[in-house]
Amino acid sequence: MAFIGNTNTTQAFTPAVDFFSGNGSTTAFTLSRPVASVAQVQVTIDNVAQNPSSAYTVSANTITFTSAPLSGTNNIYVYYTSPITQVIAPGQGTVTTTSLDVYGGAGTSAMNLPAGTTAQRPSSPVAGAQRYNSGLVAMEYYNGTAWQPFVTNYTYTATYLVVAGGASGGGYFYGSGGGAGGLLTGTTSLSLNTSYTVTVGGGGAAVSAASTRGNAGSNSIFSTITSTGGGGGGAENSSAGNGGSGGGAPTTGGGTVVGTGTSGQGNNGGTSFGYATNDAGSGGGGGAGAVGGNGAFKVGGNGGAGSVASAALGGGTYAGGGGGGIQDLSTTVGSGGAGGGGAGGKRDGVAAVSGTVNTGGGGGGAGGGTSSPNSGAGGSGVVILSVLTANYSGTTTGSPTVTTSGLNTILTYTSSGTYTA
Repeated sequence: MAFIGNTNTTQAFTPAVDFFSGNGSTTAFTLSRPVASVAQVQVTIDNVAQNPSSAYTVSANTITFTSAPLSGTNNIYVYYTSPITQVIAPGQGTVTTTSLDVYGGAGTSAMNLPAGTTAQRPSSPVAGAQRYNSGLVAMEYYNGTAWQPFVTNYTYTATYLVVAGGASGGGYFYGSGGGAGGLLTGTTSLSLNTSYTVTVGGGGAAVSAASTRGNAGSNSIFSTITSTGGGGGGAENSSAGNGGSGGGAPTTGGGTVVGTGTSGQGNNGGTSFGYATNDAGSGGGGGAGAVGGNGAFKVGGNGGAGSVASAALGGGTYAGGGGGGIQDLSTTVGSGGAGGGGAGGKRDGVAAVSGTVNTGGGGGGAGGGTSSPNSGAGGSGVVILSVLTANYSGTTTGSPTVTTSGLNTILTYTSSGTYTA
């Protein structure tokens, strides 16, 4: 039958007598076997039977006399009158509310369970184990494979930064700066044990052909949050592209028509000087934090500045626009916007610069001829998540970089993967 407590054992009785020698001062003596009560022994001192209710007490293997027996050799006799008894702890009737860690003593309050964060879970739990997760603020149990919440719709908050891939600058001649990838940041709720997809958008590839618009960047996605790839820079007879941030306007063809940015994600590209001349500067690509700079006489437009991530996301500046190109050697190319934008190029070997990888920066426009034909490629995007370390599950794919800052764990995805809440 089922039982509560120590494993039951078969008891057996072997007669025995212990002898002790009194010295007039010692009151406690060690028995050869444990006993549970004075009723299990008979005690004689100098052939006088002792009263079990007043002359001595027993506790496990110790007998203690009220008064020290007189001196003598083996003048104390202890006769065992019942089987060897297994002493069970806690003993019968000794379990209290303190033993069970129960609030109050009326049986109507609560019993405390082990509590700790996710990181403090036992390393080798058994199925059925229960505890209070102080980080998730939820009860959980171990099902033999994984810890599960008692309430399955538990959610917690994540802070995110989703930056799409930047666009490449426009091809020669008069190539304008590529727009930065769209940037979205904010907070969202994650449901426990749900897997969320992370997609990191690539930057637009550089172009080398004349009069060719730059390639748009690819979208970045976290769960249902999508940032739009940057719009390509324009070139002679090729207008600028729209995107997360728009490409800058080229000097001819597309004229002063800029690429437009997506509301809440980026900004428009800058305008160009406006007509075909080797001294005319093309516009800079838009950035997440500012419109692209306008081209001017002998000066290419600077790329629009990017945005600074919050401290909870590790800081850093992302999604700067690409600089505008220009044809003549004695002129000034547009610089890349802060946050990974690449500078523009010009002829005679001054190459356009690509956007920085994993910033969503736009590439610089190719201003020169065949001696420096390539535009700058767009920088790839990035997805960053920040959750309270107490909530962090540790379950990811895609090898994100994991760091901590204060109470938060920060995951930086430079390639696609997943996060399971």
